[in-house]
Amino acid sequence: MAQYYRQHLFFCTNDRGEGADRPSCNQCGSAALREYAKTRVRELGLAGAGKVRVNTTGCLDRCEQGPVCVVYPEGIWYTYIDEEDVDEIIDSHIINGKPVERLIIQRRET
Repeated sequence: MAQYYRQHLFFCTNDRGEGADRPSCNQCGSAALREYAKTRVRELGLAGAGKVRVNTTGCLDRCEQGPVCVVYPEGIWYTYIDEEDVDEIIDSHIINGKPVERLIIQRRET
């Protein structure tokens, strides 16, 4: 079965609000950086059926390591702090297929 999109970038934009007992990604500007990623993917001609989709998601439960995005189908989780990090994820991982090691969130030990 063919996939509708080659890749998804899911950006957590959860916001627990001021005074919450845990951090949340949107307190670190994730909604604005998701919008930046979406615009950049579109400008590069990477968006659309058979290509790349940038999505908003609620809490991905990696808040203490956030802000967080995850790329599927690879299942690679990233943290990022600014547009330069998002550019690197798009340029290296999405365009060239090379994950950005310095931004990867390591798998939790169970």
